[in-house]
Amino acid sequence: MAPLAEAIEYYTYDDYKQWDGEWELIDGIAYAMAPSPVISHRAIASAIAGELFTSTRRCKQCLVVVEQDWKIDETTVLKPDIALICNEAHYAYITKSPLIIVEVVSRSTAKRDEKYKFEKYKTERVPYYVLVYPDDLKAKIYRLHTNDYIKVGDFSLESYRFEGLPCNATIDFAVVFEKFRS
Repeated sequence: MAPLAEAIEYYTYDDYKQWDGEWELIDGIAYAMAPSPVISHRAIASAIAGELFTSTRRCKQCLVVVEQDWKIDETTVLKPDIALICNEAHYAYITKSPLIIVEVVSRSTAKRDEKYKFEKYKTERVPYYVLVYPDDLKAKIYRLHTNDYIKVGDFSLESYRFEGLPCNATIDFAVVFEKFRS
């Protein structure tokens, strides 16, 4: 084994449960969450959660959750900014692939969101992955097709209805971004 590989400590979910602060665990490697994001990051995340909540409110089996742990396995625990989950209301963490995951991208999280999480969510067969860029007032939506994500498009003023889900999830990006347009 290479000297660097011997120096890296690998952790499990049991370790993760003991930590103070905000963390994610990806393939046994601990990642500290970035400090509290700027107000626009939180406000945009809240607006997206609100859009998803409103559009799915009549669906009895689905919930919109914010920054909830998703335990993928013993060495990977992620905390998506927003997730639409179904049939899991009584667990301490998300146990199966959400239908939609939204990550609001900041400079400090861009590589993790665009590369590591992109690949992990694809492998775990999350039907929709949405990357939101607050500085650009833009969102990129990806839909899982076979074994790969296909980009649906870039959204700024448009509304998008997520197809093929058990509930009528929709996000109106004109509403999400309206308070941040000059």
